[in-house]
Amino acid sequence: MKGVFEVGSVEETWSLAAQFAAELKSGDVVCLEGDLGAGKTTFTQGLAAALKVKGRVSSPTFCLVQEHRCTEGAAIPMLVHMDLYRLNDERDVLAIGWEDYLAAGAMLVVEWPERAGSLVPEDARHIVFTHLEGEEHRRIEFR
Repeated sequence: MKGVFEVGSVEETWSLAAQFAAELKSGDVVCLEGDLGAGKTTFTQGLAAALKVKGRVSSPTFCLVQEHRCTEGAAIPMLVHMDLYRLNDERDVLAIGWEDYLAAGAMLVVEWPERAGSLVPEDARHIVFTHLEGEEHRRIEFR
């Protein structure tokens, strides 16, 4: 998926996430970029719903990593949501299991991906979120 989309509600964000989810496979890395409150976690919740993740998805800001198992028979066994904001560099990212998760076939959804440096694969998907005027109005750019 490529392009720039404007959404005005959580439902529209989730719908866009569901369309994007159809393109994903095990081992993909999805990099979410944007300021605090720009919609990264809301998008991840929609992605998780489309991928049939069990349980509630919330921001991993304070715990750094949240593992979300998908229901049996789903195309992706696990969605791993990482918030790298509090990490310093690639060594810190490796210490929280980056390579282990990819080896296990998980899909990584990464906030603040610049902290991962060269660990981010060239084929990673990049999505940029911009908060526009209005409570739920966002620009979502797929690169």
